[in-house]
This record gives sequence, structure tokens and C-alpha cells, in this order.
Amino acid sequence: MSTAVLHSRALIGVDAPEVAVEIHLANGLPAFSLVGLPETEVKEARERVRAALLTTGYDFPNRRVTVNLAPADLPKASGRFDLPIALGILAASGQLPAAALDGHEFAGELGLTGELRPIRGALVMACAARRAGRIFVLPAGSADEAAIAGDGLALIAADTLATLTAHFDGRAPLAPFQPAMAGAGQPDYPDLGDVRGQGAARRALEIAAAGTHSLLLCGPPGTGKSMLAARLPGILPPMHHDEALATAAVHALVQPFDPARFHCRPYRTPHHSSSAVALVGGGVRTENICKCTMQNENIAHYLLVKAGNGAVHSQAFGATPRSVASRWHWSSRS
Repeated sequence: MSTAVLHSRALIGVDAPEVAVEIHLANGLPAFSLVGLPETEVKEARERVRAALLTTGYDFPNRRVTVNLAPADLPKASGRFDLPIALGILAASGQLPAAALDGHEFAGELGLTGELRPIRGALVMACAARRAGRIFVLPAGSADEAAIAGDGLALIAADTLATLTAHFDGRAPLAPFQPAMAGAGQPDYPDLGDVRGQGAARRALEIAAAGTHSLLLCGPPGTGKSMLAARLPGILPPMHHDEALATAAVHALVQPFDPARFHCRPYRTPHHSSSAVALVGGGVRTENICKCTMQNENIAHYLLVKAGNGAVHSQAFGATPRSVASRWHWSSRS
């Protein structure tokens, strides 16, 4: 068999569209072509995959290798496609049974020794794999984050490429991944009980938390405004699972998400000189009046996006430029 098709995921904002990794081996001068609108880090997979296969003990085909990442008009970034490319080459060259790879989705960056390295956005891709009804295969370092996606998701995690190939050819099957901690304990927030006095301010804080209202605290420096604001997340209603999942997915786009922070409401304190771009960013394409799709993968770097389902405290709000303050008003309605 000279062709193989595996499934993976791209990252477009907080969406994880499906990507088909197609591998074809043909006669001719040895070459390795990678097509399908890949970014530079994806193109460099050629060297990582070649070295990983050789150091793991497999033969790299001495043929013309073409890898297509479909759909062709969808940008592909990061090293998460290393693993499906490597397994696809093994399946297309007959070194791995192709039927064993059906019903799975793959994501993982390969080291030159065959080591599987953690990936960014594992939670977003795991949620998409669960909806598609496929088993998600990923590096062990990202498995705890992906397991947050909840029931109905089957995970296979491994530390090396050799471990995965032994699983798929039947030599050493891997058990489904079981997270050490399915969720999180009680969120650890600053306690409003630490505040002594300030009865009117405490009452205003409780009303704002109960009704999800905005709150303006006025007073001279040192009267406890920042201390009170920092305790707002602790008196907000507990997060529903869908809220916690959406919040964790945004944070997982920036860095690996700590499962212990699941169900914890975020709290951000931007400086009053922060620009509008720093707060809400760009890269948003409005499809219709009710729906907005985030097109920029870096959307999670924007402060107000990272504070979703949580609280934002701005000191010296009166010094905030009007153009930036209007973005605060827009974000509170979105």
C-alpha cells in the first residue's frame, strides 16, 4: 500500500477544524514534499520525522514522499502534525498496519530521538475529537489537559514514537489514559472574610457578584479598593462545566493548562495605559449579527479574552483613554 490517510486537527482561535493528513509514496528520485498551506514549523517536520523514524529503528522510504494536509486553504501551524505524518509514512510503506490507525486522531511534536513532546491547544482538539467520536492520540505530557474534556473521550497517551508503534502493531497495547485528577478541588480564592469593616463596599460587591453587574470603587489610595476587587471572583457563583471548559480552552491556547485550575474563575488587572489592541485584540470576523468566529490563533493572548467568565479590575479607570474605555463597554456586552 503506497497511500495512507490519518486525521488530525488545526487550531483557528478556539476552534479545531479537522485536517486530513494524506501520504503518498511514488517511484522516482527520493524527495519529501509537504503541501497544504503549511507554516515554517510544519515544513520543518520533514527533518524531525525523518530523524525520528530512523532513530526508532524504522526505514525511511527511499522514494518520492508527498504529504498533503487537507483542506488546502486552511493554514497549518506548529509541530502537532509530526506524529500523524510519521505514522502515515509507516502505514503507507507497509511498516505499520494501516487498519489499526482508523478511528483515531493524532497530534504530537516529535523530537529527533522519537520523543513525543507536549503540544499547545490539546484541550481544544480533545473536545473536537470527542464530538467526532474518535480516539485521540497525543503525547503523555498533554494528556492531563486533554482529559478535562470529560466523559465520552477516549485518550491514548505515550512518551515516544516507539511506544505508539508497538501499540498499533499489537506488540504492546496501551491502556486508555486515566487522569490522576478528573477535575479540580475547591478553587482557592482570596477570602472576603479577610476584609474588616467596609460594610457598604462589601454590600456593593455582593450585589455586583449576584447580578453580574459592573462596579466602580472610588476612594483615596490605601482604602482597600484593590483588596476588595481581588475578592470578587471568590463570591461569584460556581462555574458550570461548560463555562469552565470554555475558559480552560482559551487558556490552553497560550500555555499548557493546569487541571487544578479547572472551575477557577480568572482574574485580571490591566494597567490603565493598556491599549485597545492589548485588551480585545483583532482577528475577529463577523459572520452575522449574532455569531462571531475568532480567526486569530493568538486571540487568547488578549487580556479581556483571558478574563472570560471571570473578573477584570482596572485601577485608575478614570485615566483610561475614551477609545479604550469603549472597548470595555463592548466586551461587557459580548
